[in-house]
Amino acid sequence: MLEGLGELNPALLALLAGLFTWSLTALGAASVLVKKEISKASLDGMLGFAGGVMIAASFWSLLAPSIALSEEMGGLTWLPASVGFMLGGTSLFGLDRLLPHLHIGYPQESAEGPKSSFQRATLLVMAITMHNIPEGLAVGVAFGAVAAGIPGLGIPQALALTVGIGLQNLPEGLAVSVPLRREGFTPLRSFFFGQLSGMVEPLAAVIGAAAVLIARPLLPYALAFAAGAMIFVVVEEVIPESQFSGNADLATMSLLAGFTLMMVLDVSL
Repeated sequence: MLEGLGELNPALLALLAGLFTWSLTALGAASVLVKKEISKASLDGMLGFAGGVMIAASFWSLLAPSIALSEEMGGLTWLPASVGFMLGGTSLFGLDRLLPHLHIGYPQESAEGPKSSFQRATLLVMAITMHNIPEGLAVGVAFGAVAAGIPGLGIPQALALTVGIGLQNLPEGLAVSVPLRREGFTPLRSFFFGQLSGMVEPLAAVIGAAAVLIARPLLPYALAFAAGAMIFVVVEEVIPESQFSGNADLATMSLLAGFTLMMVLDVSL
């Protein structure tokens, strides 16, 4: 069955994978339709878990294949991974400065980026959307790498990355919809904004797959770029948000659990 998937167009596979990860964002947001509140400890634990998944995916599914491909292509093995990783992080740093957004749990006056008149819901969605851009790119680049025949990165590894990112999208949908419901938004409107942030992932996945198919020599840079972007998001946003409300131990142990699960998924496959 997995061999049959490898025969499909990688851009189509990336699109389907992106739709899957978005659907789990929507599933997380949909919980607000049946429950108005979720404990802050639960949300912090889920965010910590998400951070662990992203850190593990950055190495096992992106940086390690980038280095393996660089060895195969010859030249300075460390250069593509280093350059791509730093470019990914600095690109997200620039995006962080260019787009107005609000981190989860912070008052609206703490919004970052340019001053704007956007409502709290829009600012929250923009913050989570920035999380999802590198995640979508990572999925797309992984399936593009499969089509390019990269050593150590096949359909099982790309699927493991997709499942891991999908799992950590569940709390991201919750993280937007629950605070909005608490502030008086209707359940449907809270759900709409919660799932909206994940819609960028299918598009980013297709862009990532198409980019590496068009320019295969850029693939080790692209893999590392996605890794750098995800690590920036984890350190800048996910970890601080998970420890903002005094649940640092729970969030840390959840991060370790998320890292372990993603590592097991990737290595076992």
